[in-house]
Amino acid sequence: MLVKTYGSAVYGVEAITITVEVNVMPGNIHYYIVGLPDNAVKESLQRVESAIKTIGYQMPRTKLVINLAPADIKKSGSSFDLAIAIGILAANNQLNDPGRLKDYVIMGELNLDGTVHPIKGALPIAITARKEGFKGLIVPRQNCREAGMVNSLPVYGIGHLTELIQFMNDELSIQPVEINTREEFLDAQEDFEFDFSEVKGQENIKRALEIAAAGGHNAILIGPPGAGKTMLAKRLSTILPPLSLKEALETTKIHSVAGKLPAHATLIAKRPFRSPHHTVSNVALVGGGSIPQPGEISLAHNGVLFLDELPEFKRSVLEVMRQPMEERRVSISRARVAIDFPASFMLISAMNPCPCGFYNHPEKECTCAPGLVHKYLNRISGPLLDRIDLHVEVTPVPFNDLTGHRIAETSSTIRARVMDARAIQTERFKNNNGIYCNAQINSKLLIEVCMLDTAALTLLKTAMNKLNLSARAYDRILKVSRTIADLAASETILTEHVAEAITYRNLDRESWGG
Repeated sequence: MLVKTYGSAVYGVEAITITVEVNVMPGNIHYYIVGLPDNAVKESLQRVESAIKTIGYQMPRTKLVINLAPADIKKSGSSFDLAIAIGILAANNQLNDPGRLKDYVIMGELNLDGTVHPIKGALPIAITARKEGFKGLIVPRQNCREAGMVNSLPVYGIGHLTELIQFMNDELSIQPVEINTREEFLDAQEDFEFDFSEVKGQENIKRALEIAAAGGHNAILIGPPGAGKTMLAKRLSTILPPLSLKEALETTKIHSVAGKLPAHATLIAKRPFRSPHHTVSNVALVGGGSIPQPGEISLAHNGVLFLDELPEFKRSVLEVMRQPMEERRVSISRARVAIDFPASFMLISAMNPCPCGFYNHPEKECTCAPGLVHKYLNRISGPLLDRIDLHVEVTPVPFNDLTGHRIAETSSTIRARVMDARAIQTERFKNNNGIYCNAQINSKLLIEVCMLDTAALTLLKTAMNKLNLSARAYDRILKVSRTIADLAASETILTEHVAEAITYRNLDRESWGG
């Protein structure tokens, strides 16, 4: 008897429906699984057989062929176990109504005793199931809230193979999960672990990060150990504009595919903050592998990627980020498939100014040999630094600021100003596809939206000559000046805006580092 059930395979951040064809036919006992399965899929026959026998049902005593269609797409992972198991039972006449199987996409990994384990990618699977008109999705109980975010698709969570059999035989009633996605999303948006009010002093650094958030600019924090670089960076995501529902769905899909969503999770409501260790590999950072998976830059999509101790990262790892930073996506090509992962993130990095950490320290003396400071900085390539708009020197917090009782601004107060500046940019770039903030301004638009008056232009010329600023600093100063003007709600870029932007180009000074 031939029976069809339906599963789903995830490629990139999208899912493709897979037809699981199970045919029990006369012949010697032999089980086959075809349709480009990988080893994990081939091994499912042993898991399925054990689960079926453990719960008191029978495997076919004849020839069994399982085909995963379309057969020219590679199938990977263990999430087809449940669809294969229920298909075998139906083809072996152990279900009352095999015709019900056509209405559901069924996904789950089986334990040897029939227990169902969670899967990766439940959200994109649910989106595809709704798009293709299925009446329901059956997934492990741990994934039902994740998949239940998709409206107009009943999602049923199960914990054991017997529950699925009883549900298909109308012996067990399972209620579809109900989630008010919008309400839960809005409630979770303001729930932050950190706040800028916890940072003592450092008002100039907070101002720099506010500018970075307002314009979507990449930034690097340079300062001695213990100056507060990491503490400040961790609070950047609290002043970024809240995620829209569309952005939250994009972000959640990536984390779902990577298996990074916590159990019983729904939409990711806050902008992600990813901080990989400096020993991270190329593949772990940008994504890839034999079965392409998203890397850290994709997991940071719509959020912040923080690289602490930037010069300690392998140079090859940093260089592979250059193209994704420009294109805001990463393309991974394999012999049979090419996959795009989104990678629109803000890069915030931190570094000591020298190997000993005390170059330019107001109190401690640098012990590095002559030329070592410049050599340390050269671990970071010019093209990567060229993509970082703000270079911010972080100095230690004075004792009086640490022990003072002055109440600092909260993240919500700073975020309100950032959102006002972003609203101005949204209106400015409404006719420019792919440009949403000042950091993305191209050379053509730069001339149009970053015009300087005579006084501002004279100041910039003087600064470039006297401070020995490099040529690449010019465009960055203009973009940052535009953001500072937006924060001040000024249509024109004034002299004070340019003057402040110039102070954020420390590493472009030819004299920096000796």
